Amino acid sequence: MKTISTSLASLQSRLQKIRTQTETICKPLEPEDTVVQPMTDVSPPKWHLAHTTWFFEEFVLKPYLPNYKVFHPSYSYLFNSYYNSVGNRVQRDQRSTLTRPPLREIYTFRNHVNEQLGNLLENPNETILAEMLPILELGMQHEQQHQELLLTDIKYILSTNPLLPAYSSAPTSEKTQYVPATYHEVPGGIYKIGCQGSDFCFDNELGVHEVLIPDFKVMNRLVTNAEYLEFMEAGGYTDFRFWLDEGFTLAKTSNWQSPLYWVKQNNRWQRYSLHGLQDLDLNAPVSHISFYEANAYANWAGKRLLTESEWEAASQAYPPANGNFSDTGILEPTAAKPDQNGIQQLYGDLWEWTYSAYHPYPGFSMAPGALGEYNGKFMINQMVLRGGSCATPSDHIRTSYRNFFHPDKRWQFTGIRLATT
Repeated sequence: MKTISTSLASLQSRLQKIRTQTETICKPLEPEDTVVQPMTDVSPPKWHLAHTTWFFEEFVLKPYLPNYKVFHPSYSYLFNSYYNSVGNRVQRDQRSTLTRPPLREIYTFRNHVNEQLGNLLENPNETILAEMLPILELGMQHEQQHQELLLTDIKYILSTNPLLPAYSSAPTSEKTQYVPATYHEVPGGIYKIGCQGSDFCFDNELGVHEVLIPDFKVMNRLVTNAEYLEFMEAGGYTDFRFWLDEGFTLAKTSNWQSPLYWVKQNNRWQRYSLHGLQDLDLNAPVSHISFYEANAYANWAGKRLLTESEWEAASQAYPPANGNFSDTGILEPTAAKPDQNGIQQLYGDLWEWTYSAYHPYPGFSMAPGALGEYNGKFMINQMVLRGGSCATPSDHIRTSYRNFFHPDKRWQFTGIRLATT
């Protein structure tokens, strides 16, 4: 019992910390900011606050807290995301219509669920606790995913406001320096890919398997704004030779001429950040790039993107330096450091596009019920990203973590790392 009690106290503390962090992220927002949805990919912050709370109510409190009564009978319909097993829901592109319930009621909902989670964990039955822990852990990991989505969505929401308001004040920044691009050899061989430890991972990381990888070389840092600007000035957006046809068509029809959030004023490039409009730091990594743009740049540069297996092999071959995660409060990718060796920015700063489709690992099987819908049904027409970003909580990432988005998406904190044979 002592071991359970000690671990239970740690669990309660971590749960409270994660739940509080979501509200901390939303604290700088005005109520009006929390209901905006400028595009389908973006969810209103109020919806994030409610959905992460509904998740705990639906999958933890209802099954495991005796006589639990839901906070509101309509919330499962309003704040279910994509769980068909649970029932009908408001469609994703209609989330901005939820001006009611008001924001204050959503915070009351959060407080109610937090209180009931506390009651559940106060003196749980040992058997029930063992059964509940994996789902509670998934709930915390799920909320951390939404914390990253919150920062990403808030940035896009505020960027569409004509005033280009800042979400937060900019931290004191140091003058950056140019770090030359070098390539580190990763020896070929048989590498084990997938989650190999006993700690938590998502089901899409399971199925440890061996992959034969030839020798390759990986860039010591992410591609910079200055390097990407060279691609732009060389006509990269108009030269079909570097593009996949689908991406080139999209770039033309969408009038892409630069990364998302770049603004040219008085012949000078600036970019919108969570700290408002700022001058472009040429040494910082280029961000908010689609897979199509990343691949076109790699072709133009005479290099290529890594596969996800190569990315994982590189992370095994070169222990990474400390990353820039959301914990730092910088909330923007930072430039590589001239005094660091090895592979920089492998974790944090920006999610790195790989040239690997999001497919199941060998032996993957979907869990029964609603939680089986978490990852498996999305394993089509998406590309894998690795490494986390400046919006990712540092204790949420690991070597085997597989993020995934459609190749046209640019609102995420995404960047480019090059490889060569």
